[in-house]
Amino acid sequence: MFHFISGRVCTGFLILMLAACSFDYGNQETMDRDQPDIVMEEVEYMRMRSGDPVARFMAEQVQRFEERRIMELRSFSFEQFEKNGAEVNAYGSAGSAEFMIDSGDVRMDDGVRIEVESEDITIETKQLEWRDNAHTLTGGQEEPTVIFRANGTSFSGIGFKANARLRTWEFSGEAGGSYIHDDDGEDEESPAEP
Repeated sequence: MFHFISGRVCTGFLILMLAACSFDYGNQETMDRDQPDIVMEEVEYMRMRSGDPVARFMAEQVQRFEERRIMELRSFSFEQFEKNGAEVNAYGSAGSAEFMIDSGDVRMDDGVRIEVESEDITIETKQLEWRDNAHTLTGGQEEPTVIFRANGTSFSGIGFKANARLRTWEFSGEAGGSYIHDDDGEDEESPAEP
């Protein structure tokens, strides 16, 4: 199942490769809570663990709000690595995202698509929310979520929720679709058991 980045993504966020950056050195007392403390353009952030890449995040624009402890990202995409950073296992994109600095939670919006290679699964919906501590991915209560695989399996439903630790997903509301079972490794001419 899909496993987003655990831990705190922001600790090294200032070690970013970026094309442009602007700072507001205005009067701190009059600074509006809705005004970003830092705006970064064309951001790429690589998260490392023990010298190996764990994830790469890219965004057209990032606005960081220190008092609210959030970052707002526009045209957000990511890749998650496995096998000591040698292979990309999951990747996705969203029109926008909001990252909670302290919790590591992420809310993706404006069209979300996530592909997980190891599970051969693709998720598409309008919005998804990742809860880092619980390792859960939740869709909008009224928004349809589509899940499909390369073999033709396809489900659509309302109230999508996935648990990355348990590798399960479910719909709480109306759902439907088709499941195609692949008989990997089974010989079609083998005799049936009595």
